[in-house]
Amino acid sequence: MASGLFVRIANEAISARGSFSVALAGGSTPRHLYSLLSSTDYNSKVEWSRVEFFFGDERHVPPDSDQSNYRMAKETLLDPLNISSNQIHRWQSERANAADAADDYETGLKAWFDRSGRPIDLVLLGLGDDAHTASLFPQTPGLLEIERLAVANWVEKLNSFRLTLTFSAINGATNVMFVVAGNEKAEAVRKVLEGEFRPDDFPAQFVNPESGNLFWMLDRAAASLLRNE
Repeated sequence: MASGLFVRIANEAISARGSFSVALAGGSTPRHLYSLLSSTDYNSKVEWSRVEFFFGDERHVPPDSDQSNYRMAKETLLDPLNISSNQIHRWQSERANAADAADDYETGLKAWFDRSGRPIDLVLLGLGDDAHTASLFPQTPGLLEIERLAVANWVEKLNSFRLTLTFSAINGATNVMFVVAGNEKAEAVRKVLEGEFRPDDFPAQFVNPESGNLFWMLDRAAASLLRNE
């Protein structure tokens, strides 16, 4: 269960190093996970004052927009747990220039890496029905970025920029966890895990932690088309 794995990874990091860092994902399935983690069944299982919260991606909208990943996490996880603003590292997605917001986020990430001396402990990822993850969509420029940790990725079909960690940042994490649910994601799951290797078309195939752990947390519906379900 995703919530149990989250708690285990968090507590192992806190026990070993005194703190835990996580990059949150947007989407409906992560929303359910956040609500569960902030519930009375789970909210005492992690020492939340020792957690640093980052975001894997964000829409180019103000933080109070109903499209904002930050707002969703704030309402379902951060506020219910009374997380201090000092622990939250959000994209400055209200900036007029998306590239400036990406530059700022990358600068902040590098500074945090320098201070902590370690990578992000856990990156949470969802999966779109087109096999995108974070805001790394099929056939978009961000897929090819190998130097940057964060970019403003132009997504033609959405006619907008998305702010996103790159695969360099994602694959540098200690743990990466996909959280995917629903029949509508089953075909994308099959393509990513059992299909031909075409990461430009199925970007989640690029996720391959360099020296970390990769977990796929699927419900029965999302796993329904896998040969080895």
